[in-house]
Amino acid sequence: MVADIATVIATQQVNIISMREYVDTVDNRFFVRIEIAGCDDPLPIEQQLKIILPEDAEINVNPSPNIKIVVLVTKEYHCLGDILIRNHFKTLGASVECVIGNHQTLQDVCTRFDVPFHFISHEEKTKEQFEAALIEVIANYQADYLVLAKFMRILSPAFVEKFTYSIVNIHHSFLPAFVGANPYRQAYERGVKLIGATAHFVTNDLDEGPIIAQQIIPVNHSFSAPDMVRAGKEIETAVLAKALQSVFEERVLIYKNKTIIFE
Repeated sequence: MVADIATVIATQQVNIISMREYVDTVDNRFFVRIEIAGCDDPLPIEQQLKIILPEDAEINVNPSPNIKIVVLVTKEYHCLGDILIRNHFKTLGASVECVIGNHQTLQDVCTRFDVPFHFISHEEKTKEQFEAALIEVIANYQADYLVLAKFMRILSPAFVEKFTYSIVNIHHSFLPAFVGANPYRQAYERGVKLIGATAHFVTNDLDEGPIIAQQIIPVNHSFSAPDMVRAGKEIETAVLAKALQSVFEERVLIYKNKTIIFE
């Protein structure tokens, strides 16, 4: 199969920069990521690949798209601040089209970076009304991905379905441990010696979507729950940045509820 794919690319007189593959021997699935240069029109390659590959093969050709994102926030600034700085210096790998907050706390920092901020309160609204307002704003920007940068609201299955595998969330624990609310408090009460953060795609199962990136740091008996929160913020920022880089560079493939990530 590798030889057949390489032949298709060679016949189009395109150079292969890198080729990474992985075989899942349990499910008998083959995954490959190929980076090429010198391709002005990817359509002929995609058409030829469809001929040589099995009918159920998933093919995604990405000619360096201009990725657009919308960031959803509540009150915590650390993840958003990192995203805005990377966006400002064009090292994010995507463009931040706008930020939506269910509180106005972070509007000022968005103004400083000249990024549109939309305040949509969740108060005095049903979940359906709140999410309808979110969707209305998001639709104006044609975003490729939504990034939940400490957005402390649980999204409904109907909302998630509209953006299947296009919502990236940062969760402040090393999943699958301590899902849901107050994970640092849960970790403190359990007396753990490691805390972590997890970036994952959002699905209908709370905090159980395909994991993109994770990291941990050591803690001990002297850490209070607030100490863990402070320590965790740095790792949350780093994990989300790493996950977004992998996603924006099209290095992440999803199969079942797992990811294959070609570093």
